[in-house]
Amino acid sequence: MSDGLEIPISHRNRLWLYLLCGIVMLLLLAPSLIIIPMSFSDSEFLEFPPPAWSFRWYQKFMESVEWRDAALVSLKAAILTMCLATPLGTAAAYALHAGQFRLANLVQVILAVPLIIPVILIGIGDFFLYAWLGMNNTIFGLVLAHTVLAIPLVSLTVASGLKSYDMNQEMVARSLGASRLKSFLVITVPQIRFSIVSGALFAFITSFDEAVIALFISGGENSTLTRRMFNALRDQVDPTIAAISTFLVCLSILMLLLVQFFGQRRSR
Repeated sequence: MSDGLEIPISHRNRLWLYLLCGIVMLLLLAPSLIIIPMSFSDSEFLEFPPPAWSFRWYQKFMESVEWRDAALVSLKAAILTMCLATPLGTAAAYALHAGQFRLANLVQVILAVPLIIPVILIGIGDFFLYAWLGMNNTIFGLVLAHTVLAIPLVSLTVASGLKSYDMNQEMVARSLGASRLKSFLVITVPQIRFSIVSGALFAFITSFDEAVIALFISGGENSTLTRRMFNALRDQVDPTIAAISTFLVCLSILMLLLVQFFGQRRSR
């Protein structure tokens, strides 16, 4: 230190930090990790460790019409939400990045509101609004509500990609006669496609895993998988829920791996 050089901290001196991070990660991951072996239990109840191993609860999930229908509703809503939120969130991020207007900061705050307000308040508001419009228990209403939650995530993800993008490339294309839309689709989109795909995956998983809003505005034939799980937990503890939870955990991990895959392809 006397020569103005910083002495690197050894791994031994960082051992307490590694230990603390390990404990925090264990506390965060333990509930999810415990559910996975419980889903392979042969018991009629949720037990850990499992007394015997079996795929009976996965088989019950596949054979149950109610569970399958709920899964299809969630899948349909997630796909439609992704298809709607991705272009809207991308357009919002592009407008805020490329546009020059005074209300840009206000628009950014408005976009972030769904991330700030508790989801249960959004669910209550959606319930009363949809009751007035007759949109409760409909796929369309569910997709709109999920899109409101997903647009900020898409916008933030695409905005981070636009920060490393040189807008002069698009300006050159426009100076050569290309329209703004064509230059955006041909020049800008290919260079920020990783951010767009990542935002789309976040929109999908946000809709598929969302439970609070679904409790208020979905029901009947349009009950989502998460709402069906909540009802099952309320009425009785069914180990099938552990199998479905394991499926949702694996789906989330798969989405993160896809994001990393597209990121590595982009870097290459």
